[in-house]
Amino acid sequence: MSRLAHPAGRIASGSALTAQRLARRTAAWVRRGRRDDLTGVKAALGCWLRLGLLALGLYLLWRLIRAVPNLLWPLTAGWLIASWRAGRKTPAPAAEDAPTGPDVEAVRTLLLEAMGEGDAVHLSTVLAHLQKRGHGEGWRVGDLRARLEALNIPVHPKVKAGGKGPTRGVRRADLAPSPATTPETSTAPSTAA
Repeated sequence: MSRLAHPAGRIASGSALTAQRLARRTAAWVRRGRRDDLTGVKAALGCWLRLGLLALGLYLLWRLIRAVPNLLWPLTAGWLIASWRAGRKTPAPAAEDAPTGPDVEAVRTLLLEAMGEGDAVHLSTVLAHLQKRGHGEGWRVGDLRARLEALNIPVHPKVKAGGKGPTRGVRRADLAPSPATTPETSTAPSTAA
């Protein structure tokens, strides 16, 4: 990796953050032009006026840069400084390696809860269970399947559960904790002699 990769990445991520921050502040400034004491079109006239001022300012800046192209140097330097400062606040690349999703045991517990007394559960049932709890908003069954497979939880293509026909699902037998995480249940006193 090049020595310039880290500074370039910092400037790139900082530039994106700076652009987002600038867009958010501009949109908030335009929204503040709305009058709450008026209704209809009259209430939005302040927003339209601010949008017009913004368009006029951008047009004048464009004309100024066309007349004096060297003005781009200080503008670019200012943008780079702002991007460098904003890039400092982004998480380090090592933070990408940290787990961001739920741990495997929590997912197994959730699947067993959705399964109830049965031996298997359909992914559509698990997804409905998740969304009822406020998680997985906008997910489809394929999204859930990909996440389960990323956690090394096997998803079978034809599982019968809840009296419904076979479809993708998870079996109780596959959710047993791995031998590395279960406590030793062997007869230790007989082997200790």
